[in-house]
Amino acid sequence: ESTSVDDNCYIDSVAITDIATGFKQVFNNSKIEIRTGSQPSSADLAPTGTLLVTITLNGDSGTGLVFDDPSNGTVGKPSGAVWSGTAVATGTAGWFRLCHMNDSGAQSTTEERIDGSVAISGADLNMSSTNIVVGSVHVINQFNISIS
Repeated sequence: ESTSVDDNCYIDSVAITDIATGFKQVFNNSKIEIRTGSQPSSADLAPTGTLLVTITLNGDSGTGLVFDDPSNGTVGKPSGAVWSGTAVATGTAGWFRLCHMNDSGAQSTTEERIDGSVAISGADLNMSSTNIVVGSVHVINQFNISIS
């Protein structure tokens, strides 16, 4: 016989802050890859689609993204940081992967990754246009991950 719980679980603010701080520690010095097509069914899988643009700090291929200290369970892009990248291919953005600068790109259950959808609205990452043209510069102005 199985038992199910229909009540909500609640996490106290100390635990939320600790989890958000852990996120910042894990994903500092990371990159965001924006790709064509649909995201894989798991972030453990190798990426699919064409790599359109890699977002880094100041568009520098060797400098990973940084995150603000958590506030109320939210970790985000610092307001003064420039997250940008130059497109290496032309296509329609469909999904993104947040991963370490040295991510292998292979199937892995040990590399930290987060995948999300890309669209003009209603996605995990909303862009003013999903049409990416090789050589164009793309900037992410706002990026927040909320832990609640």
